[in-house]
Amino acid sequence: MVGRFHLPPADGKSRYRLQVRLSCGQPASGGVENVARLTYGAPVLPRNVKIIDQVRAEALRRGIPAADVERWLGLARPSALLRQGGDGPVVGAIRGPLMLPADAEDPEYPLIATIDCAALPADVTDLPLPTDGQLLLFGWPEESGWGEVMYVPAGVAVEEREQYPADFPPDDEEFAEVYAEIPPGDLHLTVDISLPYVKTIPGPPWSPPLPGDPPFEEMTEVWKDVLRKVPDGMFSGGWTPLLLGGYGTDCNGFNPAWLGAHPSGRSGYDKSGGGGGEPDHGDWVVLAEFHGGRQGGASIHWVIQRADLKERRFDQARVLVYWNP
Repeated sequence: MVGRFHLPPADGKSRYRLQVRLSCGQPASGGVENVARLTYGAPVLPRNVKIIDQVRAEALRRGIPAADVERWLGLARPSALLRQGGDGPVVGAIRGPLMLPADAEDPEYPLIATIDCAALPADVTDLPLPTDGQLLLFGWPEESGWGEVMYVPAGVAVEEREQYPADFPPDDEEFAEVYAEIPPGDLHLTVDISLPYVKTIPGPPWSPPLPGDPPFEEMTEVWKDVLRKVPDGMFSGGWTPLLLGGYGTDCNGFNPAWLGAHPSGRSGYDKSGGGGGEPDHGDWVVLAEFHGGRQGGASIHWVIQRADLKERRFDQARVLVYWNP
């Protein structure tokens, strides 16, 4: 069950800020041209400028029109990449002890990660995340898996709970194998950058192109190719990466935020104008995404509407699980 922990009213101020754009084509400080137009005032680090430059250069090399390239790069969003290992600050942990208030119900799914919100730098994502307290992500990387999100505000008394839910015993061979593929350990932060990643599957009633997510299949391939070569990036070796914010990656070929808005897989979009109007995923965003080391690949996507996140209504989150054995 998703988010059964009832939260007190949030009184923290959102860090959601107006979009700031750098003039496309004009040299920025340091002489770098066409710097990614990251939204919400997020820091444009040299690492991320380099990634954008590599995407641009490779896309132009493949003959993609410059206007299309810049339109795509203009969609760049800040995100946080959390990995076990690396030189970044520790901002959370995979698994570990489960600490909850005494009146919180026991979660149905195993704890995947605990995020220390106070350890996250301001504007590391464009999401209105809590500025303190603990964000707990639960789930199970199986085809039939699901999950939930809980938030424990700072200063709330907590107690340690049983680490393994009754339906996921660690002494069962099947479950033990999965636990072994999700080793516990600290999560180190890399301030990352995100671009639309998945190719939409054309044609209603499935996944028509989303506003702001143009179906540039060539750009998607460029983005994936560049990411595979980033030394401290998503695919740089080792597993157990966790993403906060951004567009996410892939959920069985679909955009995770779109699936959050349309869990049935149908949008009602009709190109002839007889359906539900333009396709839209409202303000659904990817809160977090986890990739364990399961054979064939496994991912858990926690998605939520931006307004619910801002008001700390984590019981409204939806959890998508994809496993391709």
